Amino acid sequence: MTEGAAPVIGIIAGGGRFPIMAAASAKERGMRVVAVAHLGETDPALEAEADEIVWVKLGQLGQVIKALKQRGVRQALMAGTITKRRMFEGIRPDLRGLALVSKLAIFHDDDILRAVSREFAKDGIEIVPSTAFLPGLVAPGGCLTRRKLSKEELEDVRCGWRIAKELGRLDIGQCVVVREKAVLAVEAIDGTDATIRRGGGIAGEKAVVVKVSKPSQDLRFDMPTVGLQTIELMADVRAAVLAVEAGKTLMFDREAMVARAEEAGIKIVSFEAGEIDRT
Repeated sequence: MTEGAAPVIGIIAGGGRFPIMAAASAKERGMRVVAVAHLGETDPALEAEADEIVWVKLGQLGQVIKALKQRGVRQALMAGTITKRRMFEGIRPDLRGLALVSKLAIFHDDDILRAVSREFAKDGIEIVPSTAFLPGLVAPGGCLTRRKLSKEELEDVRCGWRIAKELGRLDIGQCVVVREKAVLAVEAIDGTDATIRRGGGIAGEKAVVVKVSKPSQDLRFDMPTVGLQTIELMADVRAAVLAVEAGKTLMFDREAMVARAEEAGIKIVSFEAGEIDRT
């Protein structure tokens, strides 16, 4: 970087609004934004926020690293979602991607992301927390709605929390739907939205949705996410409670999310790690 030039940040972009928000916030702080976007995943609107953007196919790890290095990127963040099912739909990794895959014994999210991070480090690119420019997206602790949990709902949250943490330990999923201490749905490759639909459909009403971080989750590039769409889905199935982990969950459109929850009679609670057992 030449003297006086703006510092450069790389954004390795998946889908959703997060990469666009991260790019806009970084530019507001005087950063030059170089984005590497994934065809079929990343919103083209990112082009309007990035100073430079390179499009690659999913699995082209070597191309991602090359694009960032050529543009002087020494720090990068990963933001946005990758549709998990696309991992099984004809993806063709480049040579570096194939070399990485061959080293992995199990295709767990955390294993893949840590291995990818190590590959970037080999080329002098540090992966920084995805919330580096948007700390306000992280869920605060406490009850975010006016209505508090009933004793029965708190018991359901405790039940779901234990199951969700165990699912996370096994790197299967992060979301559980419970009613009257019965587990109705657990998240797998189909994702949180499908889990809410399945569990809420079985419950009929008053389902409790719990979403937490995995015990060994690397929060630099992988945090549980909820938002307005989560509440809309819960309203559709007449769910009663959303419980998340404070400080370890991304919460998009928080004001609109809470307002819609109030309207639908849904309670939103956010517990610190370990707090659930003391409540």
